[in-house]
Amino acid sequence: MVHSDDFMLPAPGTIAGAWTMSLSERPDKQLLHADGVWTSCGDFLTRTAVVAGRLAGAGLVAGDRVLLSGPSSVDLAVAHVACLRSGLVVVPVNGGYTGPEIAHIVADSRPGAALVDHEGWEEILAGLSPGLLTTSTGVLLDDAPVPSLDAAAPDHPALIGYTSGTTGAPKGAVLSQENLLAGAESVRQAWHWTAEDRLLLCLPLFHMHGLGVGLHGTLLAGASAVLQQGFDPGSVLSEIVDHDCTMFFGVPTMYHRMVDEARVEALGNLRLCVSGSAPLSPLLHGRLQDMAGSTVLERYGMTETVMLVSNPYEGERRAGSVGFPLPGVELRLAEGTGEIQVRGPNVFGGYWQRPDADDEAFVEDAGGRWFRTGDLGSVDADGYLSIVGRAKELIITGGLNVHPREVDDVVAGHPGVAEVAVAGVRSEEWGEDVVAWIVPTPGLPAPDAEAIRGFARDNLAAHKLPRRVVIVDSLPRNALGKVLRHELREAVADG
Repeated sequence: MVHSDDFMLPAPGTIAGAWTMSLSERPDKQLLHADGVWTSCGDFLTRTAVVAGRLAGAGLVAGDRVLLSGPSSVDLAVAHVACLRSGLVVVPVNGGYTGPEIAHIVADSRPGAALVDHEGWEEILAGLSPGLLTTSTGVLLDDAPVPSLDAAAPDHPALIGYTSGTTGAPKGAVLSQENLLAGAESVRQAWHWTAEDRLLLCLPLFHMHGLGVGLHGTLLAGASAVLQQGFDPGSVLSEIVDHDCTMFFGVPTMYHRMVDEARVEALGNLRLCVSGSAPLSPLLHGRLQDMAGSTVLERYGMTETVMLVSNPYEGERRAGSVGFPLPGVELRLAEGTGEIQVRGPNVFGGYWQRPDADDEAFVEDAGGRWFRTGDLGSVDADGYLSIVGRAKELIITGGLNVHPREVDDVVAGHPGVAEVAVAGVRSEEWGEDVVAWIVPTPGLPAPDAEAIRGFARDNLAAHKLPRRVVIVDSLPRNALGKVLRHELREAVADG
């Protein structure tokens, strides 16, 4: 078993309370930059209190769920923190989701309000939940008395992150105030994150990498961050220089697009570049060293656990490995399978109203209660962990999760498709490409990738659309009729 050293959480044991203590120490310090304007720590805290009052005045009480989605902005960060300071439960949602995907999350989480900044979403939400309080992330509601803030207990729910599981319908992972604090504190310690750091943050704030690590860690350290909406390699590299940034977090797709930029050497001026959400290829790791003089630190985490494992800040950052358990994390490889199992204060307690999923996700034995990540790992002689495969069939493309069954169900509706199976195939740029193997309907033309993407676009977010289509006579199946997706992937690799 691999385990970390003893780990203590900062007072008062909640993410919201720890933020308030940290930001109150230097109220005049620059905190977040967006649209050419800096917001100070003190102004940020004041704005969160005002928004908390408006939400309370609208009738929301601790424990209510609040759907939150929009481009990265100070308004979105303020709304998120205001909710957590009020004891509300944030449900972050990908702005690229379509109506059916939003409908599932709304029906499952039953939010008391929605704070959204996407064109057409208010109409979609009104159709899904008539009477649902819906406004922008600026929370343009009447001012009202500020409720009791930072009063949530460590075990109170703070965030429900929806993630694909072993069935197509996403499940809501309920993370407590303590879970979020442990996740942020572990990387603050491991990466030597201080108030003097400045992060260039272009990761979306609906994703654990951007929200639970980038934003949460910045606030906890009392550091600062430059927010960018979306990713443009030239703009990222320019702003790293213009704002004297010290840190950058990205997914492999971002590094792949930056490595050939003329100003890629800007990455070498940073004290820390972190990659996660998908495997960083050793080839790209080496090119970044050669082209930018940057030894990227790769780490491993999940929606259900925030961060788990990281290459060392000091010491060898080994290509192809994710390193060692972070402070507070205990990790073991299941005997016989090599499945990575974890526990610690960062690990969630269970899925939102899904005891059946909890039974599958956790294992209890003489060693205690462990979360089954579904990933397969190996530990080398020096103790470095590598991810060698996934027991689950989840596809990670561009750092975002795609469950094959969800895509199968949509693509199968195309009249030219008799059978379909979707799987992830290794991609240097995206980590994995979503590929659909299709048995055409007899007598009809076989659809190509563009036809499939056009057909599925109204029901699937862009990152879930197949990038490639492979036409086959039949799909490989086992004796029980289950499609053998690994054989499809291997056939592409061999070809």
